[in-house]
Amino acid sequence: MKSTRREFLQMSAKGAVLASLASFTGSCTATDEKTVSAVKDRLKLGMASYTFREFNLEDTIKMTKRLGLKRIALKSFHLPLESSTDEIKTIAKTVRDAGLDLYGCGVVYMKSEDEVHNAFDYAKAAGIGTIIGVPNHNLLELVNKKVQEYDIKLAIHNHGPGDELYPSPESAYEKVKDLDPRMGLCIDVGHTERIAVNPAEAILKFADRLHDVHLKDVTESTADGTTIEIGRGVIEIPQILRALLKINYAGTVAFEYEKDKHDPLAGVAESVGYTRGVLAVI
Repeated sequence: MKSTRREFLQMSAKGAVLASLASFTGSCTATDEKTVSAVKDRLKLGMASYTFREFNLEDTIKMTKRLGLKRIALKSFHLPLESSTDEIKTIAKTVRDAGLDLYGCGVVYMKSEDEVHNAFDYAKAAGIGTIIGVPNHNLLELVNKKVQEYDIKLAIHNHGPGDELYPSPESAYEKVKDLDPRMGLCIDVGHTERIAVNPAEAILKFADRLHDVHLKDVTESTADGTTIEIGRGVIEIPQILRALLKINYAGTVAFEYEKDKHDPLAGVAESVGYTRGVLAVI
């Protein structure tokens, strides 16, 4: 039986709080440590560094680790697209030496052939396996060739209302479904909700092309919806996590927290804790 949001909150509040405190302060009992460890293994939780866009790379690494996350996708604020190959390799090494898995980059926009070539050279130099990107429609055949040449996945990110290229997961799926399987989606659950599409249903429907997920909550299921701490908004997070577990999703579930850009850590910690609390009870 599907539980209601109220029933779920009553059932998982203790677990969510413990997980949140454990991730934010690094202190918990031995039993709670085992619980948090088990939760982490159910899905690969990570960070989209856009969350820390007002902070430098060093602080971004520190905050990501403080949250107990071990995977990260870097936005160009932290791994500049215009960097030389040597600079890219140095930054990537800094991230990995800190104990983080630099699995992706993005969102990377591709509006010209030169930008496509640069994006793949950039990802290759960094040793990145997934580009979270937004290529113009007329460049998809070129992107498909680069995916095959470099063996790097392309996950198209949907941006909801107002996005003329990929407003919904389906709009991206229709463009890539007949291309190389490494051409896929990064479903942003917040923007998907804002366009009045059920994110969990989209995850199930497009599972064969799902390469990345941006996890967040929003205030309402309209274009006016804005990011809020996970668990406080309208998105059915338990439903989304159940969908990911059902499809045996092997990619990263990356937190992208767009609120409080100058002081995001507390809100992200609450979001991470809530998510781990959900995973502990479903």
